[in-house]
Amino acid sequence: MNTNVISSFIAIATSISFLLLSPPSKSFYHSLFLSDSLSCNQSIANHLYILTKRPHVAGSEANAEAAAYVLSTLTSYKVRSHITTYEVALTYPISRSLTLKPTPQDSPVKFDLHQEIYDGDPYADVADEVLPTFHAYAKSGTVAGPVVYANYGRVQDYAVLKQMKVNVSGNVVLAKYGKIYRGDIVENAYAEGAIGVLIYTDRKDYGGVGDAKWFPDDKWMPSSGVQVGSVYNGAGDPTTPGWPSSGLCERLSDDDAEKGGEVPLIPSLPISWADGDRILRSIDGQVANDDWQGGKDAPVYKVGPGPAILNLSYTGKQVITTIQNVIGIIEGVEEPDRYVILGNHRDAWTFGAVDPNSGTAALLEVAHRMWKLQEKGWKPRRTIIFCNWDAEEYGLIGSTEWVEENREMLASRAVAYMNVDIAVQGLGFYASATPQLDELLIKATKQVQDPDNSSQSIYQSWIRSSENPKIGRLGGGGSDYSAFVQHVGVPATDISYGEDYPVYHSMYDDFIWMKKFGDPKFHRHVAVTSIWGLVALQLADEEFLPFDYLSYANELQRSVEDLKIELSEKGIKLFPLFNSIKELRMAATKIANEIKVLQDRNVWASVSKNDHYKVRELNDRLMMAERAFTDREGLPGRTWYKHLIFAPSKHNDYGSKYFPGIDDAIEKAKSINTTDLWLAVQHEVWRVSRVIKHASLVLSGQLT
Repeated sequence: MNTNVISSFIAIATSISFLLLSPPSKSFYHSLFLSDSLSCNQSIANHLYILTKRPHVAGSEANAEAAAYVLSTLTSYKVRSHITTYEVALTYPISRSLTLKPTPQDSPVKFDLHQEIYDGDPYADVADEVLPTFHAYAKSGTVAGPVVYANYGRVQDYAVLKQMKVNVSGNVVLAKYGKIYRGDIVENAYAEGAIGVLIYTDRKDYGGVGDAKWFPDDKWMPSSGVQVGSVYNGAGDPTTPGWPSSGLCERLSDDDAEKGGEVPLIPSLPISWADGDRILRSIDGQVANDDWQGGKDAPVYKVGPGPAILNLSYTGKQVITTIQNVIGIIEGVEEPDRYVILGNHRDAWTFGAVDPNSGTAALLEVAHRMWKLQEKGWKPRRTIIFCNWDAEEYGLIGSTEWVEENREMLASRAVAYMNVDIAVQGLGFYASATPQLDELLIKATKQVQDPDNSSQSIYQSWIRSSENPKIGRLGGGGSDYSAFVQHVGVPATDISYGEDYPVYHSMYDDFIWMKKFGDPKFHRHVAVTSIWGLVALQLADEEFLPFDYLSYANELQRSVEDLKIELSEKGIKLFPLFNSIKELRMAATKIANEIKVLQDRNVWASVSKNDHYKVRELNDRLMMAERAFTDREGLPGRTWYKHLIFAPSKHNDYGSKYFPGIDDAIEKAKSINTTDLWLAVQHEVWRVSRVIKHASLVLSGQLT
């Protein structure tokens, strides 16, 4: 037989043998991850039930028990796991009182400030473990004064009061929850001269309208329900700003922490909508605007001040206590030094069935499915890290301390961070991300079935509800992505099912509420698990990181166009921004073309050693480009926030702002209107343009 023919037969036989013996592709395992055989809504429900048997606020014994459960569960899934502890400053209530004297002639009304259990409440025997309603880090003190109603307590609400010639100074502010972060409500009131703040849940927003029933008969907040929470405006332990609270570390004194400007300087309390309603009925003065009014059966809201006098007293204690992050690791086989990180916090103000343990249950289910994949032969290319954070509710403390401690490692090795705080709180899929991950999220939603309509994908239901998938941005400080994005510059996502739920941060956020109203069949939990895990798998396994910086450049362009309109006739030159974005677009196009050339070449040829080096180099450029949007000096007056593209709004920690340094400078210049302040706006424009140029240089991979 001809030697060439024999060689051909051998080559064919070798190829067939290789195909028969070669392991399944990564995409096979990704499809298997989504299969019904691996998903289990009952398993998720069981995790949630166990995690929410008791209230488990940060620093409590119950929360330590929940940490032990997460650790043992991850370990049972063959995930190498450990607990990382920090010693942090947390606050707890000692005493509270609130008294209303409607008029000088009336007897005072003393509020009991107590959330009531309901008939048949299965958690009645542990209800006394729920902390008395309070604001974490609230200033201790006793104040008395006339009450002023300030709507949602926003900057624009105080502007309306000024137009009405209502003086807030020396008074107690009554504001309602919603629209902005509660810590900003307190800070804004202090800036206006208020001596204390009450924040209530208005029935119109949380209690249902008309003849709506309340939990446990419907999803709405009962009349005694109170939204507790933190009023600290920073991130991480307030006594260790910028460094980890590890062991015998350096700490600020309480006085120095207060001077930092992020700890409240006046007392505050959260109250129920029933108590808020009683106070509103005692306020006289001008009638509030229509958009400040309540719903059906509410009194006519007036702004005051007085004649009602409120006496507010709060005493809290600050203690250094241990918190526990649970960390689990599945090591990558090809690039173990590249980290794909999934995170959710565990601590809750009360039972936490929605916030945050729906997310904890989903995290454990992702780990369970990945264990099953490993049993079938899957091995991730890159390392996958599961993080279960502690003390998030107090101010993103567990995640922030961990990021501060591991900052250099994360800056050089973290591919992306994927956050789920609340996995399920109702209908509809919601997502936020840094822009280069948008397409990856969209791709995942096309592969996962809509839990509420099996005939369509989540993507199809998403576009029907909003025409185009609306992906938010991670500029707010509302969850644990903050330290990753805003301090280090790690690409990130945040997903959930549902957007708001009425019993938020109250003692009614329990397993019964979830079972009856949030997700009766736990199918939405399964859907979140599927999307979360699929995105993680693709980031961990794909040869080239699936980042799209062209879409990032296009979005920056649109944001600068909006800025151009806002700054027309102000003399601010925006050409530095337009030029740097043009360079970013060119760099994004260049790296996309380089990847395509390498992909096309490797389809028909074995991957050479040089190609492996090139893949690594391209991925490093994609990974590090987000870091380039940070600046070591940070934002003026907010130096912890290093990212110059995304950060919280100065007056709403939940809000996200493009170009936050420019935005802060514009606000200041508009209020005072001096030449120097408008020059400061121009300086911030130059700063942002420089970091965008830095990102384009990183993507290009060439020195100047």
